[in-house]
Amino acid sequence: MTYAFETRRRRTFAIISHPDAGKTTLTEKLLLFSGAIQIAGSVKARKATRHATSDWMEIEKQRGISVASSVMQMVYRDHVINLLDTPGHKDFSEDTYRVLTAVDSALMVIDAANGVESQTRRLIEVCRQRDTPIITFINKMDREVRDPLDILDEVERELGMPCVPMTWPVGQGKSFGGIINLRTSIMTVFESGSERLPHDFEAMPLSDPDALQKRFGNEWDTALESIELATGASPTFDREA
Repeated sequence: MTYAFETRRRRTFAIISHPDAGKTTLTEKLLLFSGAIQIAGSVKARKATRHATSDWMEIEKQRGISVASSVMQMVYRDHVINLLDTPGHKDFSEDTYRVLTAVDSALMVIDAANGVESQTRRLIEVCRQRDTPIITFINKMDREVRDPLDILDEVERELGMPCVPMTWPVGQGKSFGGIINLRTSIMTVFESGSERLPHDFEAMPLSDPDALQKRFGNEWDTALESIELATGASPTFDREA
């Protein structure tokens, strides 16, 4: 393998958010799904359970927060992914700002109950100054949260970012049914469980709407209406933009 080939297959991205939006927990899931780890850790683990991989310092384990940026590597679809989990608390934000100078893109995690928060705004400004591409991940849909359309509108209004939805939730909280992939037209059915892998989840094609409506009822109907509104008002996705 040549140096040029190895360079082309590498991607480096940072996970950024306001404190407690779920960055480190998401990092654990990405590592688990890629096969880099076999058991997902917990940010606030009990003595008998595993701590998050990226929270390796003793103070991070004790306080349940990220104090310093951590770099982890995984292989996914023939690409080598360098994943940087950054601190969310403003006391350690200088470390995050330095990390953002060295990444190809950033994954912005937003708590679906709280929406856009103060630290999110600061980090987005740093990304904007460097033209860093942003992927927005709305977290905690299995809790009682705000309407997805409301969050989408807030991201565009507060951060000045035109959004192109790639997925859409069906329900929320106790009625959370899963996620629709708008590009593949497949719904992944949600089931709780920290050690589940991608192939453990049930996938239902949108080509059978009667089965989906029968299973998810009003939540399915509401999701379809929201998708129509969101995609109708969103720009066309442009990979080169």
